[in-house]
Amino acid sequence: MSKKASLVQRSIASVSWNVVTSFVQVVVGFARSVLLARWLPVETFGVYRWAGSIVALTAVLPIFGMGGAFLHRAPETEDEEQTAAVHFTLQLVFTLTWVAILSIAALLLTDGQTRITLLVITVTTGGSQLTQTPRLILARRVVHRRMAMVNTLNILLSALIAIGLAWRGATLWALLSTDLVTLVINIVAFYIWRPVWRPRLLWLPNVIRYFLRFGSRNVVAIVLLRALDRVDDLWTGIYLGDTSMGYYSRAYAFATYPRKLLAVPVNMVAGGTYAELSQDRHKLSQAFFRVNAFLIRSGFLFAGLLSLVAPEFISIVLGEKWMPMLNTFSLMLVFTLFDPLKTTIGNLYLAIGRPEQMVKARLVQLAVLVISLFLLGSHFGIAGVALAVDVMLVVGIGLLLWQARAWIDFSAFKLLKIPAVALLCGLALARLAITFPCVLGSDWYTAIVKIVIFIPVYSGVLLLFERDNLTALRTLLKR
Repeated sequence: MSKKASLVQRSIASVSWNVVTSFVQVVVGFARSVLLARWLPVETFGVYRWAGSIVALTAVLPIFGMGGAFLHRAPETEDEEQTAAVHFTLQLVFTLTWVAILSIAALLLTDGQTRITLLVITVTTGGSQLTQTPRLILARRVVHRRMAMVNTLNILLSALIAIGLAWRGATLWALLSTDLVTLVINIVAFYIWRPVWRPRLLWLPNVIRYFLRFGSRNVVAIVLLRALDRVDDLWTGIYLGDTSMGYYSRAYAFATYPRKLLAVPVNMVAGGTYAELSQDRHKLSQAFFRVNAFLIRSGFLFAGLLSLVAPEFISIVLGEKWMPMLNTFSLMLVFTLFDPLKTTIGNLYLAIGRPEQMVKARLVQLAVLVISLFLLGSHFGIAGVALAVDVMLVVGIGLLLWQARAWIDFSAFKLLKIPAVALLCGLALARLAITFPCVLGSDWYTAIVKIVIFIPVYSGVLLLFERDNLTALRTLLKR
């Protein structure tokens, strides 16, 4: 077997493992989220999400963008064993420093459940981050089977334990158990059971300078991306309290499931496709249009369904105690529409070698988000926070698409026109159908009628006006 053929086979196997794992994580994660939402108090989710956001936002600092440096082929990384030892040494020093600082801050500045949550998530996250080195070794070798199996085992075992604890009456510790399980599984899977690599410390100044120099170019973009994902949580927890944070966290969590179903498998293909076609403007433009056309059309479908059945979904699946988040959940429509585009557009800028364009856009987005949170969140509560996130996302996507015209040719109007018409027609007819007296009275019946009306109408409009485009998209998916 040639080296090239071996790489192709490993790449295909890795994608296959990742697709299966992604599907299992979505299904099991959704079931876990539903059961925990039914059994745990609203404010428990608020405490957990707020503390988790602080950890997630600051945890990028000890990583310092060094993962990309490890994967990048350079003279300093030719010796894999030596590179791994230096990476682990730096990761250990940075992580222990970060854990110490954040733990002291938790002890001095917080109390009660917030303190416990922050300490547990900080320590478990720090421990899990020390398994980054063996993970990077496997990624560098394009061998993803073990990581996929670890991720699958983690979601299954953590779901089983969290649901069991919640069923027995535990609240906060039902959520914290997922972090403890993750830590144990990572340590066992990467360092104890058939270890990928045995930890050792090594201090080589030239390799260390390479890691820090490479990481310093990436860390700003990573911090900005993480900030865009977490600043709204931090603001909600600080200004609106634990209960509002609990409602907002669940609205956000359930609104992002379409992204997990759509964006992950598509972007596994899109990034490599863009890189391969980066020197051919015409073919790159075609690929970009088709990938994003698929994401928009499928995203509009999920968003329409989400908007229509939000009241019934909350009432039937989650329970009446979650009805106060209805408006926020519905406002996530815009987020569900456009969020899957974020990663694929980012892949385009990486493929053409212009990642700095992403940094500029994220800076604008962060400024828009902070201003919108104070203008909208202060007046409309968590519904205002959802609106602020929608505004931030639309501004960012619009800016990135406008910048992309320097490297590709496409029509944003053509991307959006027909699916927008299909969405409006489907929503209008579905809402009209439930006005008839014979439909109202049962949440199950109302939800079924909405779905039965919306899907055929939406699909029919697309088939009527975009038969040729849909054929091209079907060909793309078969690849």
